[in-house]
Amino acid sequence: MNALFSEVITLFLPTLLQVISAILGTLLIQAAAVAKTRWGIQIEATHREALHSALMSGIRAALARGEDRQAVITSAIKHATVSVPDAIAALDPAHGVLASIAESKLREALGSLPPLLSFDSVAGLSSEMVESNS
Repeated sequence: MNALFSEVITLFLPTLLQVISAILGTLLIQAAAVAKTRWGIQIEATHREALHSALMSGIRAALARGEDRQAVITSAIKHATVSVPDAIAALDPAHGVLASIAESKLREALGSLPPLLSFDSVAGLSSEMVESNS
């Protein structure tokens, strides 16, 4: 009986080890794919946040210099290109996407301007006081 058991183990052990190895290998591949997806999304979110922050910083700086609308957008894109080149390289935005985001950030920044400043979309930033009808 002992010899029969030993012979069966000797016969099936290599096959059993191959099956276990295949199962473990498959589980490791699936775990690696899940980890890559999760970390990839987090890295993309970090790059996106850095890009948006850099564009907003560029917008605020350009507005402080009194630049007109198009110059503000151009300055913001140049600022982002210099300050977060890795994010731009990783996200690889299509043509015009940076300008669209910068324009959106410009509208956002203009919404938070103090009431003494106004923004004329043609002339640019104006430091004239907004007259109140009192």
